[in-house]
Amino acid sequence: MLFAAFAAFAANAANPFLPLWEYIPDGEPYVFEDPDNPGKERVYVYGSHDILRGTRYCGRDQVVWSAPVENLNDWRFDGVIFRSILDANGEHLAPNGLADVLYAPDVKVRMENGKKRYYLYPNNTVPERQTMVAASDRPDGPFKVINWSPNEPKKTVGVMGFDPGVLVDDDGRVYGYFGFERSYAAELDPKTMCTLKPGTSIVTNMVTHLHEPGDFRFFEASSIRKIKNKYVFIYSRWTADGEFGLGNSNYTLGYAYSDHPLGPWTYGGTLIDGRARETRPDGTTVATATPGGNTHGSLCEINGKWYVFYHRQSGVSDFSRQAMVAPVTVEVDEAPGGKVSISEAEYTSEGFETGGLDPFKRTVAGIACHYTGPTPSVQKYPHVEFSGPYNEPCYIDGYDESEPYGEKVNRCPVVHVTAGSTVGYKYFDFTKTRGKKNLRLVMRLVPMGKDATVEVWVRRPDATGGGVKVGEASIGGDWPEKLRTLSIDVAKLAGYKTKEALFFVFKSARKDQTLCEIEDFHFVSD
Repeated sequence: MLFAAFAAFAANAANPFLPLWEYIPDGEPYVFEDPDNPGKERVYVYGSHDILRGTRYCGRDQVVWSAPVENLNDWRFDGVIFRSILDANGEHLAPNGLADVLYAPDVKVRMENGKKRYYLYPNNTVPERQTMVAASDRPDGPFKVINWSPNEPKKTVGVMGFDPGVLVDDDGRVYGYFGFERSYAAELDPKTMCTLKPGTSIVTNMVTHLHEPGDFRFFEASSIRKIKNKYVFIYSRWTADGEFGLGNSNYTLGYAYSDHPLGPWTYGGTLIDGRARETRPDGTTVATATPGGNTHGSLCEINGKWYVFYHRQSGVSDFSRQAMVAPVTVEVDEAPGGKVSISEAEYTSEGFETGGLDPFKRTVAGIACHYTGPTPSVQKYPHVEFSGPYNEPCYIDGYDESEPYGEKVNRCPVVHVTAGSTVGYKYFDFTKTRGKKNLRLVMRLVPMGKDATVEVWVRRPDATGGGVKVGEASIGGDWPEKLRTLSIDVAKLAGYKTKEALFFVFKSARKDQTLCEIEDFHFVSD
């Protein structure tokens, strides 16, 4: 089963927390003052921009979204902040005018002459410009490159490299972090924000990489935060084969901490696992979301609460990634050598709606956080071409790269549902359904000409571990292949007064064939 991101979906607080037609991976979140409303703060999320039609990572522009800290349900598109098109002479960097593809960026702010100055590190893919840094007086740009080489106008100067992360410390000193499979760090010259500070050198293997002994297993995605008096290094970690009961993956964010910005570092643990791994009652561990992919993100404190920002894969390829968020707890022992303890976040559909999703509101099927099923041998849906592992979500088809913010198709279905498929959502606030009369779940779906049954479960998708089946309905093999409504009696849910996970389990004698596409669902009562 795959899930297709065909969506015009208003920005919201559920995961993914940006509109489902928007693909912003590698998110670096920061709370900055709103330049148009002094004294007010907004959360700004900077990242790559997967707009190359599912053929490769990222794009040739970078955009920013923001939300007021007091309303994380109100995300706003603040526009394109940078395009890597022109060199220092205003000429195209490439003969076709397309310039560089821009990978994971970072942004930092510092006070200069009594004013805030913002620095963007856009991570160009062309080596001659991978050190690029651009500046602006606003967090939403536009940003202008400030480190062109004085001798070669199509090159930049500096020491930064792949997946840059930058720290402006409380004492004004500046540090840069970067690397792919091998981690690097350096103290930067605050005059340039990109070259080495005179008298210093690059630190190589700041933390050990995936081929060396130790727990760090650094892969990519350097990000740095200072929490109280400790330095926290967040990165994409390559798990060992068999670790957590699963195979190798760089779909986890790990962290390390130190008393000094350049280390030595102590490994802290896992912040989020994009595979949504779950240990079943029999002790086995499974991936309940995309079994493979990459992720990149960081930590941010908003209104006294900590969150980890990361991304999920969506698409038949790996190239359409969406912004995700989950709450974490952070504890810091400020003594020298003291520990930084950060809880591992759970992969859910909640996002910022940590009290649970509202069952009476329309839930777009594509925000599922649990999607498993057997490998299909027949692909019957008109919009996507299946490839990849059995439960990899599918990619938005017909995306117009030239009009990324034009009219969007109002769909985000879960597609390729076969016998044995399970689609789940964590969590719904079922205190809202307590005592309701004639409680029903209304699901919109497209049947695919196969007799099938859909079962509705809470807590777990089977009777192990306390799962409870609260309803079921039939899908007719003679139903036409067009959108229709299925109404399911779920009166048992009226007795619940807790936040619970919700699952749909599909059964049929027609194995390995598509049964339906799920459009959306909501609950109704008298």
